[in-house]
Amino acid sequence: MTTLHDFTLTAIDGSAMPLDQLRGKTVLLVNVASECGLTPQYQGLENLYREFADQGLVVVGLPCNQFGGQEPGTEAEIAAFCQSRFDVTFPMTGKIEVNGAGRHPLYQWLIGDGDDIRWNFEKFLVDSHGRVVERFDPRTTPEDPALREKLTATLAAAS
Repeated sequence: MTTLHDFTLTAIDGSAMPLDQLRGKTVLLVNVASECGLTPQYQGLENLYREFADQGLVVVGLPCNQFGGQEPGTEAEIAAFCQSRFDVTFPMTGKIEVNGAGRHPLYQWLIGDGDDIRWNFEKFLVDSHGRVVERFDPRTTPEDPALREKLTATLAAAS
């Protein structure tokens, strides 16, 4: 059976990002964009990361330009934007495709038989064993009580 830990991505700095390094961590994967109406969610994602990192949470931002061309910049521009605007410290990947013929295998695994990714800031919560726990709509903010409840339960189950 495939798990999150079987995939390797490219980090925003161009280096390899083997997700096996997240074994034992609870992971929130989010396809992100810098010019979207939902971009302020970066702040909430960073707040979640800082609040729960010591309990084993890793947020991973995956820039995607497939929705309205809202992530047009280079990886360096994306990293600079996230740092300067939201002081993002959680890991970020290089640009990735989440739908269509170029969909990254990670996203094929995440959605399984489900619907395509609807928009920027769709979220997948993955447990410490690398299994998908929950999928959250793009409009579900990081502060949403249901997201936080599922996140804290997943973290508690891992300890």
